[in-house]
Amino acid sequence: MAQSNASAEAIEPTERKMRAKGVSVYYGDKKAIDNVDIDVYQEFVTAFIGPSGCGKSTFLRALNRMNDTIPSARVTGTIELDGDDIYASGMDVVQLRARVGMVFQKPNPFPKSIYDNIAYGPKIHGLAEGKAELDAIVEKSLRRAGLWEEVKDRLQDSGTALSGGQQQRLCIARAIAVDPEVILMDEPCSALDPIATAKIEELIDDLRGNYAIVIVTHSMQQAARVSQRTAFFHLGNLVEYGHTSDIFTNPTQQRTQDYITGRYG
Repeated sequence: MAQSNASAEAIEPTERKMRAKGVSVYYGDKKAIDNVDIDVYQEFVTAFIGPSGCGKSTFLRALNRMNDTIPSARVTGTIELDGDDIYASGMDVVQLRARVGMVFQKPNPFPKSIYDNIAYGPKIHGLAEGKAELDAIVEKSLRRAGLWEEVKDRLQDSGTALSGGQQQRLCIARAIAVDPEVILMDEPCSALDPIATAKIEELIDDLRGNYAIVIVTHSMQQAARVSQRTAFFHLGNLVEYGHTSDIFTNPTQQRTQDYITGRYG
């Protein structure tokens, strides 16, 4: 049974999975993120909150070098995964993104079968010796994503034929299939109805501890439900970072208080 947020928050973290130090992100001459320091812990779900355009998704994308795909983007400072600088010249970006997976705002299954959506990553990364091993990875990943019972009899159907909530869980299963260490989720429920959202939140709680999870969310209620640490971003700055319960009930910064109470955002 999952621990409550309060009891989980009381645990002192033992494994810092990622560390960002003095991180700034630029798009051309525009600075989108300014000098952010943050630690991501193995044991916790970390939520990034803040108004639209505050930089939380930009910072999330910096954690697995997704901003590399934007020609004008530039990142300064250091981001470490298990003590290694992910922006070092020798870093294999393909391997990095296998270790630090991403689930996007809009479900984006490949136009392939449900089976092939999951099998794709393990195949290209050489994680399975043969068909039996691949079958086992597909089943395990779908089970962990809470989807196996719903799709086990139609694995050859197209992933795009699933409902929105099922598609998002398929994308989470696809991320899990390459055995990542960190899962980044960029507003994974924003396109989903309340029932599908509840299933994704339950899934995040089930996955906690097996992976370091970072979630960007516009919903403060969601951040309060699923996370143990919360970072509040505003105008490209990290205003406050701490225990989720403290951020929502006893913030130290006036800007955090104003956002939480709906004065702006």
